[in-house]
Amino acid sequence: MADDELEKRVQNAAAGITPQTRPDERRRYLGSLRERVYVRMNLQEAQDPQLTKLFLDHFSDYQGYTILINGNTPNPRFVNRVEAAAAKSGIKFCLINDETARTGDEDSAILVVSQEAINRMRIEIGQVYAPPLPAEELAAPAKKKEGFFHRLFHGDAK
Repeated sequence: MADDELEKRVQNAAAGITPQTRPDERRRYLGSLRERVYVRMNLQEAQDPQLTKLFLDHFSDYQGYTILINGNTPNPRFVNRVEAAAAKSGIKFCLINDETARTGDEDSAILVVSQEAINRMRIEIGQVYAPPLPAEELAAPAKKKEGFFHRLFHGDAK
């Protein structure tokens, strides 16, 4: 069986076909890999004005990265704003119009990617730029009632 695999590799190399690593992952992340993603927005999130504003407000964080834009994004106004902001900031961007540019709600609309692996645990826009939690006032700790032995040994006999 190893000979069959070797022969297939030789034939592919002769034909100029290079095997692609992790093809399913590359389809999900517009040709990139998840380990390289800094921030991701899906197509449904790209329709939300608050999330699109959040993405644009943090543009200074994307210096040194590349922005991949799904060419089939149903919000062309947002795509135009991202392209203009990227051009103004000097950030590289690429419009993806191949078979990886899918149109389901959970498919990627915008990705901010690195050239090498950065392995971020959280990449979704709502996770990376989560709103701050409201501050809670903690109640003052209740005064602990001292028992008999405490009063006996500490001389607080009242």
